[in-house]
Amino acid sequence: MNLFIRKYLQGDMVIWAVVFLLSLISVMAVFSATNNLAHYEKGGHTEFYLIKHMAIIVMGWGMIYGIHKVPHQYFSRVAQILLWLSIPLLAITLVAGTSVNSASRWLTLPVINITFQTSDLAKLALIAFLARQLSQRQEKMDDFKEGFLQIIWPVLIVCALILPANFSTAAVLFVTSLVVLFIGRVKFKYLAGLIGTIILAGSFVFLLSYAVPIEKVLPRFGTWKARIETYFTSEETEGMADANYQTEQAKIAIATGGITGVGPGNSVQRNRLPSAYADFIYAIIIEEWGSIGGMGILFLYLILLFRGLRIVHKGTTTFGTLLAFGCMFSLIFQAFINMAVAVNLFPVTGQPLPLLSMGGTSIWFTSIAIGMILSVSRSLNEKQPKPELAHVEG
Repeated sequence: MNLFIRKYLQGDMVIWAVVFLLSLISVMAVFSATNNLAHYEKGGHTEFYLIKHMAIIVMGWGMIYGIHKVPHQYFSRVAQILLWLSIPLLAITLVAGTSVNSASRWLTLPVINITFQTSDLAKLALIAFLARQLSQRQEKMDDFKEGFLQIIWPVLIVCALILPANFSTAAVLFVTSLVVLFIGRVKFKYLAGLIGTIILAGSFVFLLSYAVPIEKVLPRFGTWKARIETYFTSEETEGMADANYQTEQAKIAIATGGITGVGPGNSVQRNRLPSAYADFIYAIIIEEWGSIGGMGILFLYLILLFRGLRIVHKGTTTFGTLLAFGCMFSLIFQAFINMAVAVNLFPVTGQPLPLLSMGGTSIWFTSIAIGMILSVSRSLNEKQPKPELAHVEG
């Protein structure tokens, strides 16, 4: 059996195992958390969302398997196409995208009528593109114009297009990009200067909002501002009743769970907590499986992080190393933010929990990222790279 698995599932077997475990946990957690949604939307037929979620996960596993078989060097060239494709798609989404919760984050594909978040595509494309650029410009890293400026412009453009509708995704992607740039040997003084400029500009806009109605330019700025003020003051800010309600219900779920939890399928807060199956699924997991279950989920993500760092340490190519690190860091960073929001260590952001929350395109793009990581890992286990692929990285 072990030989059969290793024949078809190549790369880091620990990553395969952890992803499989998270997938199983996701099925159980989503089945329980969608109880209230099924009651209102499907007449109480909870099996509808169970079957749908399982189908999405199976398709995600198919993506992982297919992509992990592709030599990771090919992603270098694909990155250029995906980046140039994602930028206009982000612009179209911003102007004419499908609005959900007063934010235009989704793009509906004609004919097939499927919606997806263009920011998910842009995130993968940008990480792969940065890995490509950094691998090609290692000799120019000390040059501000030829090195830093040539690499940073796609980061600023992509994040700026995501920002108006989804601040948290733009922030996560921006931080991920900076970390990848730092690992890629971009000078710290360049990154520090950029961070300082962003902080000053953000502080100026925040203070200016008390005198000028910035919401006319950035409609969701009021929501961002209110969430920050609510988090630091612990007082309900105008327009933030829903966010406060979510936070309070998540606290109740976590407190109810205690150490061992109330048992799978016995959650009460799933009927009161909005997005219990998505943004706040971690709180439902703790309620049902207790803090032991919550720590177990955290431990699984830490294992993924450790195995990702191991791939980076053993990496033989600059592109593969940066690609694997960027994809893994993005996944783990988003997971930590989601869990921090659930336990009230961070303001409400709306970030799903990778591999666990219900959601089609989120799971699929996460699966693609994992496939890329496993592709890099698979190449480390091969004795010699294929000669015809030696030129592809450039």
